[in-house]
Amino acid sequence: MKYIELVKVYEELEKTSGRLDKVEILSKFLKKTKDLEDVVHLIQGRVFSRLDERKIGMSSRLVLKVISKVIGSKVSEVEKKWRKVGDLGKVVEELKKKQSVLFSKDLTVGKVVENLRKLSELEGKGSIDRKIGLVVELLNNAKKGEGKFIVRTVLEDLRIGVAEGVLRDSIGKAFDVEVEEVERAYNVLVDYGKVSEVAKEGKINKVKVKIGRPIKVMLAVLVKNVKEAFEAVGKPALFEEKIDGFRVQVHKGKEVKLFTRRMEDVSKQFPDVVEVVEKNVKGECILDCEIVGIEGKKHLPFQKISQRIKRKYDIEEMSKKFPVELNVFDIMFYEKSLIDEKLKDRRKIMKKLVKEIKGKIVLVKGLESKNVKESVKFFEKSIKNGLEGLMIKNLNSKYKAGRYVNGWVKLKEVLEPLDLVVVGAEYGKGKRSGWLSSFDLACKDGDKFLEIGKVGTGIKEKTEGVTFGELTKKLKKLIVEDKGRNVKVKPELVLEVNYEEIQKSVNYRSGYGLRFPRVIRIRRDKSVDEINTLSDVENIYRKQKGGK
Repeated sequence: MKYIELVKVYEELEKTSGRLDKVEILSKFLKKTKDLEDVVHLIQGRVFSRLDERKIGMSSRLVLKVISKVIGSKVSEVEKKWRKVGDLGKVVEELKKKQSVLFSKDLTVGKVVENLRKLSELEGKGSIDRKIGLVVELLNNAKKGEGKFIVRTVLEDLRIGVAEGVLRDSIGKAFDVEVEEVERAYNVLVDYGKVSEVAKEGKINKVKVKIGRPIKVMLAVLVKNVKEAFEAVGKPALFEEKIDGFRVQVHKGKEVKLFTRRMEDVSKQFPDVVEVVEKNVKGECILDCEIVGIEGKKHLPFQKISQRIKRKYDIEEMSKKFPVELNVFDIMFYEKSLIDEKLKDRRKIMKKLVKEIKGKIVLVKGLESKNVKESVKFFEKSIKNGLEGLMIKNLNSKYKAGRYVNGWVKLKEVLEPLDLVVVGAEYGKGKRSGWLSSFDLACKDGDKFLEIGKVGTGIKEKTEGVTFGELTKKLKKLIVEDKGRNVKVKPELVLEVNYEEIQKSVNYRSGYGLRFPRVIRIRRDKSVDEINTLSDVENIYRKQKGGK
């Protein structure tokens, strides 16, 4: 397929604001396209699937050099234009208008994907020049409109207003499949490219859970008290201790793989956990677990072991310095998919397969109860023991991958911290000059991100914990618009934030603001798809006011 055909669809989607109109445009295009999997990835502004850990890895600064080379201008001149326009895609489009494309070759979807995928493979001496060369080749051959979207794809910021909900609905409409079936398939495959292919082939109902391929995890709704929990899940219910660790899916097949809730493979970072699973879990299975740091008989806060997640060196030393315990609470596969089995039946299977060793691998403690007083007592004991709270589950609930459903709810002692995404930032002054020091936070509302406040506290300057330097380094790679001291960034970095109160506010698009927000940690284990929604914020607001 010629790339210009896809670009025309990009342009149509970019100027269309209505969700249903976008679905109509995209579904018609998907129905007739041949390069379906690649096109679906490109529609999302990427060339790799969600499960593929490879990244294009080109910063805005490097793209500035690419454009200056293509245009034949100084980097400073291109940067000046960028600051004015705020979109490097538009910058290359405007500056290329004056150039001739008489001898250019027609770009294909395949060629664009090929060159951009090669970017992830280049390392070492001379790799920067080779990366620049691959993108320059595409831009030199780009016709009107193509350059803008090539640059935006390189930066993984397409700006056409197609979030996952629009894409999901478009696939359903294109291939006459129920939206619920598309979503279910996605929660198992975690790749809309593959989902579109099976939908086209009429095989969407045949998508199965498979060892070695992570699925979306089941999620829980927040409740105010035990009574509300029973109303949500019914009686009797399973009350499980809620542990402050980080969630992993354990896939035990011919080898053991550990995946975070963001589908990242962290098996190499936790060889101690891999070994424990190999020795103490029977058969081939997929387990839902929490990894928690331990010190003697005590569980440690997540922050104590978070540095192990991204560690690439001195792993054995880190394993000894920060020992962990695997807490198992569910099973999704054993000999066959178990996600459609009842929780009480899944637990029976899980208990048969896991050999418990305190400090290494244990089953999460739970209480089956239909009594409010008994359950409240269990909750109070859990809080006294330093736990986060309780998970309360319907014993007949199926495992709803990727879904917030009333089959699972969570109960905490205090107001729920919020997981919010950074959408903008401001450079500091004085001793914080050179750092981004104030961060614009947003919650999610469907396909949109709505600001809910700014945060600059809870962040360190040079000591342990979340630092201004670390946040600045991460966010600089995500800058999509730069205006003086203020920048807008691609919504990707998730922060867990505490606050004293949620207030109504006309200053933010969400309609709410956070009183005294404070950063707790970077949620490396969470993707932007999993941040708190406007509905969550509204629920917490009502609960703090004593409502339901």
